[in-house]
Amino acid sequence: MIDIIFGPDDLTRIRFAHSPLEELVHSVPVLAGTRRPLVHRPWLEFAAPRVTGLDLRLLLALARGPRIVPDFLAPPPEALTGHFGDELEAIAAAPAEVVRTSLDELRTNAELPSVIRPLYEDPARELPRLVDTMAAYWRAAVEPVWPRLRALNDADIAHRAGQLTTGGLAKVFDDLHPEARYETDRLRIDKPHAARREAAGAGLLLVPCVFAWPRLLVLHNEPYQPTLTYSPRGIGRLWTEETSGAAAEPLGDLMGRSRAALLTHLDLPLSTTQLAAYLDLSAAAVSQHLAVLRRCRLVTSRRSGRWVLHQRTTLADELLGAPPETAAVPEP
Repeated sequence: MIDIIFGPDDLTRIRFAHSPLEELVHSVPVLAGTRRPLVHRPWLEFAAPRVTGLDLRLLLALARGPRIVPDFLAPPPEALTGHFGDELEAIAAAPAEVVRTSLDELRTNAELPSVIRPLYEDPARELPRLVDTMAAYWRAAVEPVWPRLRALNDADIAHRAGQLTTGGLAKVFDDLHPEARYETDRLRIDKPHAARREAAGAGLLLVPCVFAWPRLLVLHNEPYQPTLTYSPRGIGRLWTEETSGAAAEPLGDLMGRSRAALLTHLDLPLSTTQLAAYLDLSAAAVSQHLAVLRRCRLVTSRRSGRWVLHQRTTLADELLGAPPETAAVPEP
């Protein structure tokens, strides 16, 4: 469990921000195959051929971990809308001790992957190379879709800001993510490791990130501002202008588009509230659809703490069809 403790001043220092860099970093595991949610398949098919020839070995090793992303790789943006160039400069300027401390958290059995060791040994030499790779990756894979990502994140920030104004932090965290809950003077995040951070006037930064879906990521180490990176509402509509979900179209003709859309999102466990937000449906409508899908043995539901999480079954996978193989990211 991670606890972020708030004082009186912190509650007046809650802010939201966009981060192009966060989108880049969290798109890497999707492209690399560590995470491949069906919802991002259209982007994956677009981006994979465009990065052919880039040496992404170091970036992949840093960003593809299942639990931890090094703090220096995605520092909190200073303004509401982070400028990508400024974010890259912050990485290039990261002090050597901050880089090494972040990398120490990636160690398994006291060893770093061989591709990361040069960065650990000489951050000043290796960081500019990493930044150049990230800039090339951005131009090829993320910048072309950034207006679409930003529009979805804009809509979510407006929604969350309204919640904060009318109901405070408790309202914001009612439906932000199943792993997070607000309790009087603290934010509790259900994670495998234990940590405690006194915000001490730094407040809290909330960053919506499309490619973080469906994870919740926490930056709690000093000297950074406590930051939560979460997936925004409406992801189910993100790529609909380019594709209506080829895998779900025949199934939609059979059972209805809403139920087919629910199944495409349930490759990973999600709550009723999350599904309602991502698909712009009411929670009641989602519950009704899920009840039908459970009776047809297409969805299973289980309780996890205060949430009930739903996931599609093997039978549903077969109905949707296995995702087509996508060109692998080259690793020279």
